[in-house]
Amino acid sequence: MPRRSPAPESDAEAMVSALLTASRLLVAVSARSLAAVEESLTLPQFRMLVVLDGRGPLSLSGLAGELGVQPSTAMRMIDRLVAAGMVARGVSAEDRRTSVISLTKGGRRIVAEATDRRRQEIARIVEAMPPGRRRYLIDALQAFTEAGGEPAVPNGSQAHTNW
Repeated sequence: MPRRSPAPESDAEAMVSALLTASRLLVAVSARSLAAVEESLTLPQFRMLVVLDGRGPLSLSGLAGELGVQPSTAMRMIDRLVAAGMVARGVSAEDRRTSVISLTKGGRRIVAEATDRRRQEIARIVEAMPPGRRRYLIDALQAFTEAGGEPAVPNGSQAHTNW
């Protein structure tokens, strides 16, 4: 029996439920991809690495703002990532009183490997979808991300996502 479309008044609630379920799947994919590359790294720490990979070196306050956390929280994550050799502290060329946080070669490698693993797992999930339904998913996700203000991720295996 074919699936019935929800009534127009329940479209928003059906969409929210579907997106919450899909987000659980995507978080699980992200966690598995990260664990396969670097078991000791948390998802928030990985998010910091991804932000630095995409935005380049940032001040403590700029990085905390990008992550939506307090500077003290960002500082604790930075301390752990410096100790692990994934980020480095430097001094701003414009203002020597301001420290700048940047990604190390090791941090960049972690981001690339975890992102590639995540891309592969998502590709396997998409391949399992009926081909006729894929276009609807693309359209719906593009509309969703545009409404949320998230920039599009370029196509290709070298493109890094923002988490």
